[in-house]
Amino acid sequence: MSNQPKSVETPSGKGAADENFPVGSFLLPKRLRPHVMTYYAFARAIDDIADNPDALPQDKITGLNAMDDALLGREKNPDESLAKATALRASMLETNVDLAHGSDLVSAFRQDAVQSRYNTWDDLIDYCLRSAAPVGRYLLELHGEDKAHFEYSDALCNALQVINHLQDCADDLRELDRCYLPLDWCEETGANIDMLREQASPPALRAVQMKCIEGTESLLRLADKLPGKLNSKSLAMESGVIISIAWKLVDKLKRQDPVAKRVELSKPQFMLYGLKGAIKGLF
Repeated sequence: MSNQPKSVETPSGKGAADENFPVGSFLLPKRLRPHVMTYYAFARAIDDIADNPDALPQDKITGLNAMDDALLGREKNPDESLAKATALRASMLETNVDLAHGSDLVSAFRQDAVQSRYNTWDDLIDYCLRSAAPVGRYLLELHGEDKAHFEYSDALCNALQVINHLQDCADDLRELDRCYLPLDWCEETGANIDMLREQASPPALRAVQMKCIEGTESLLRLADKLPGKLNSKSLAMESGVIISIAWKLVDKLKRQDPVAKRVELSKPQFMLYGLKGAIKGLF
């Protein structure tokens, strides 16, 4: 009989290369990149637990709670199945970054395990403030930046999350029975969630997507101020890259239906708009 601990993780096979935006890129200081990747590995692991289509909600919550306990030091003898959480705890203590920026992610993914609909835009943003904003806050603290700038990093990360929800809206419903489109906006336009199962978005559903895009543009206008607020030129350039790519994705989402076909940047577009953003962030 094996003595190996039962794995808490349910890996999806996704990695940093599958993300819309750069993770721990060469623009960041070399000494900090391992810490960023440790944070990403933890975030990827708990996201995969929450998104496992074969697991029951309570099993997901049990796994997420175990990861949270290991991160916060409540688990005194964590086994190898919690290695990503214990590694992040060590990293965050070493760099003097608030453990809340990991634990808040767990809170959001616990919510994903039991909640599949959002009534209002404000409800969605509350979720984003725990599922996305902690990433920006982590990076700012890691670089020793002023916490007063969380306002701008929150706006950026929340915008990125909504962009991702729009890109994946049909897949999320089909694979996870999950929808992040605000239900009150659906009611206003006469849309219903089952429209996401069609070959293309009917006008009512497209109107809801456009309202989400308008909200995302407002967030990005606030996020545009972030690079100029930062002391770290490397983080300013990284932020500029991400903001530029986000604006281009929003532009494409305005012109293309994400239900009909996944909306994403080509590799040349990714490189072009990333370069433009890096230059803008530098200056």
